[in-house]
Amino acid sequence: MTSNKSIAFFDEQFKRQLSDDANKLNPFEDLALPYLRGEVLDFGCGLGNLAFAAALRGCQVRAIDASPAAIEHIKLRAAADNLQISASVADLRDYSITGDYDCIVCIGLLMFFDCTSAFKVLSQLQSHVRPGGLVIINVLVEGTTYMDMFDPSSHCLFEPFEMLRRFKGWDIEHSEFTDFEAPQATLKRFSTVIARRPGI
Repeated sequence: MTSNKSIAFFDEQFKRQLSDDANKLNPFEDLALPYLRGEVLDFGCGLGNLAFAAALRGCQVRAIDASPAAIEHIKLRAAADNLQISASVADLRDYSITGDYDCIVCIGLLMFFDCTSAFKVLSQLQSHVRPGGLVIINVLVEGTTYMDMFDPSSHCLFEPFEMLRRFKGWDIEHSEFTDFEAPQATLKRFSTVIARRPGI
């Protein structure tokens, strides 16, 4: 797997969070959880907090991330708690999804790819959700000024309404912008879209 600054940043962050037993859902995961049902793909799952919460609600979850520390944690915890979660390490820029899902979640990931790769991955996520199923996407958008976690040569800040354009023709269940204060008086600005694929 290709190494880069962003993967290294989050692998170290996840290792620190493990020592703090950080299992609380973030605000975007809290927003996504009530929509999850059936077979769920958590694409860029981090420590798997949303995957575990979904499994406890009866979902069958496939969790994928580039962080070995995060995936090892998920495998151990899923086995200990006897939850229906399969987890694997992958370079998500080049990962080929097999099978279709009722819900696909991708929170806080696509902005860490170059824009060409981000849009290619988004298209793949859209094509692997079943008719009537949901895609839940969350990305940093233009206006963000906190850049410490990005690989300078490989990231993509989305135009504020880019996600809505990419889901033209889908049923938009929810769309919002959220700002958070970040270190050194900077700002993290996010766009979250929950879209239902037309169909059954």
